[in-house]
Amino acid sequence: MEAIKKLKQRDSSIELFRIITMLIIVAHHYTVNSGVLSEINHDNILSVNSLFSLLWGWGGKTGINCFVLITGYFMCKSNITLKKFLKLFLEVEFYNIVFCFIFLFTKYEPFSIKELIKAVLPFYGIGAGFTNSYLVFFCFVPFLNILIKAMDEKKHRNLLLVCLITGSVLQTIFIAPNAFTYIGWFMVIYFIGSYIRLYRAEWFSNKKWWTIAAGVTILLSLLSVIAEAIAYYVLKLDVHPWYYYVEDSNKILATVTAVSLFVFFKNLKLKYNPIINTIAASTFGVLLIHSNSDTMRQWLWKDTLNNVGAFHTDMFIVHEICSVVGIYIICTIIDIGRIYLIEKPVFKLIDKASDKELRKH
Repeated sequence: MEAIKKLKQRDSSIELFRIITMLIIVAHHYTVNSGVLSEINHDNILSVNSLFSLLWGWGGKTGINCFVLITGYFMCKSNITLKKFLKLFLEVEFYNIVFCFIFLFTKYEPFSIKELIKAVLPFYGIGAGFTNSYLVFFCFVPFLNILIKAMDEKKHRNLLLVCLITGSVLQTIFIAPNAFTYIGWFMVIYFIGSYIRLYRAEWFSNKKWWTIAAGVTILLSLLSVIAEAIAYYVLKLDVHPWYYYVEDSNKILATVTAVSLFVFFKNLKLKYNPIINTIAASTFGVLLIHSNSDTMRQWLWKDTLNNVGAFHTDMFIVHEICSVVGIYIICTIIDIGRIYLIEKPVFKLIDKASDKELRKH
């Protein structure tokens, strides 16, 4: 029993990576979902508040790649069971329905059949949002694993080259239309994560090289944001190209930065830490809570925290940091409560019912 328990205790390197990645995503949402970007103009673009805000929100799409890389790394040698999918599906449904009815009963949002359907049907808007797309992508994992097992390293590598050229390089350098929806791009990232797991172990274990790679790619990502801000000011541009090289998950910098960070954290080899792992188990819940819907974004960032109002004060940076950390802590506490008060009891009953049914046969 002790041996089985140790096998289930995943080391905390990747779990810490989950936490940091979600903090980056919440910071991204602070900037892009609150109306702060619309406050930045030619007159204030080089101010401390503007530049810090732009840099604060750089990593949302990179963070999405990070999460899918984790899925590819671990799931390529595992199986998607009905229980795993049901846990994911019910978690999404729980928060969708709960917040939909909270906003309806408090009359913060008028009743809408469309919004009710969106809450009940988590696959609404496939291809547009992360959560819905991830649920559908999750259903493809068993079939992706069959393909991965059928390929040798050369074929796997060639598949990655074709996907990255058509799905990332062309879109970044030549501004070509996207070759993939979110679901298709998640499959590409899944192939990258599985390649890291299956091949070139010595190369992917070079701590020094990947530490440098992680630092350089983060620096390049941040410099690209600053360069776009300077270009906007100097050239008097009418558009706001703040995040071109990281604005979507398939952009080159968003991809290579995610890969570099993932391998860096994988190589840390931290010992099992129950606190880190418990907090990390709720990262998806943090996402589902704070970015639940357009109504949640309006209530959280615009009405409650008033990010735009804070932007025009000297305390803006403090407001940014405290808001992101506070949201992460509150959402984590809520999701840990959901896990222990609802998910665990429900699946304990399901397991008992399944065992009882198996004994009959």
